[in-house]
Amino acid sequence: MGSTGSIGRQSLEVIEALGYRVTALTANRSVELLEAQCRRFQPRLAVCMDAEAAKALKIKISDTPVKVFAGMEGLLEAAAAEETDVVLTAVMGMVGLRPTLAALEKGRRVALANKETLVCAGELVMDTARRCRGEIVPVDSEHSAIFQSLQGCKDRREVKRLILTASGGPFFGKKRGELETVTVKDALMHPNWSMGAKITVDSATMMNKGLEVIEAMRLYEMPLEKIAVVIHRESIIHSLVEYCDNAILAQLGTADMRVPIQYALTWPDRVPGPATPLDLLSCPSLTFASPDEENFPCLALAKEAAQTGGTATAILNGANEVAVADFIAGKIGFMDIPRRVERALEKVKVIQAPSLDDILSADKAARRAAS
Repeated sequence: MGSTGSIGRQSLEVIEALGYRVTALTANRSVELLEAQCRRFQPRLAVCMDAEAAKALKIKISDTPVKVFAGMEGLLEAAAAEETDVVLTAVMGMVGLRPTLAALEKGRRVALANKETLVCAGELVMDTARRCRGEIVPVDSEHSAIFQSLQGCKDRREVKRLILTASGGPFFGKKRGELETVTVKDALMHPNWSMGAKITVDSATMMNKGLEVIEAMRLYEMPLEKIAVVIHRESIIHSLVEYCDNAILAQLGTADMRVPIQYALTWPDRVPGPATPLDLLSCPSLTFASPDEENFPCLALAKEAAQTGGTATAILNGANEVAVADFIAGKIGFMDIPRRVERALEKVKVIQAPSLDDILSADKAARRAAS
């Protein structure tokens, strides 16, 4: 799901290297790339969220046996396909929530690269996974690192802290005054990773790390006070787990998403793959620093939403999605992103123990408040 995005394209490289069969491919509206992927991987079905794109795709691949679906119903059809073992969710935004739930309800493994699913509806998603015996294996490099570092843990009570590393993005060390005038081009120049525009801007604001803190709380059932963030500019250590005996386990590697993608597909096994190996003799010295929540307030806003709980995290995420889209479109400045998120958190009422409808309503209200 999300096969034409950065994670989706790299996932297909891994899938091809492993010799796995693709049952379904989904995209938003990238018709030409999705057509090429359909011809190469021969899935049973393909989905475009955009209805017009789906019509165009249907015409383009009419000479193949691939069935074409459109919209959310198509995504749900793909997520729940009977012959599927693993659903890799690499779509952006809230659109990934319902398909992820559909896959878990079928008892599937979800290789999760969609932050919003756990940020907005973490309790609901984890409850569904437990009830239906589905699995969630993280694809994000930081959460994969924690997941791998927890493999030797017999009891989660042994865990003292989860430590998420952050590159600090392109604006590390800058002050608020300087950040008021940065451009979209500046924000998209990530020092280490090649990612989509939205997640790259989130990295620049530090919201990405705030969302990961919330994800970690849900995925590993840890309280906020047991999750720390440290700036690690080199992106060699992808995250760490500190245990009660003060031992720290970390996962190291190159900035290559094919490592966590492959592990999510093969876990609990490891097999040879296409990722770039880490050469310890040529990698840079490793440095660490505290995050600057005063000049990068998105991280603090995310922690506050996590502490509030309920629909606060859905409000945070919905407002951020709108603000980031407006920044990328040149409608607002960089520091207007946290201002708009804060405004939405102040304006939209928080509901505790929310239903799916409550979460979706909070998301819509947050988007209106941030617009």
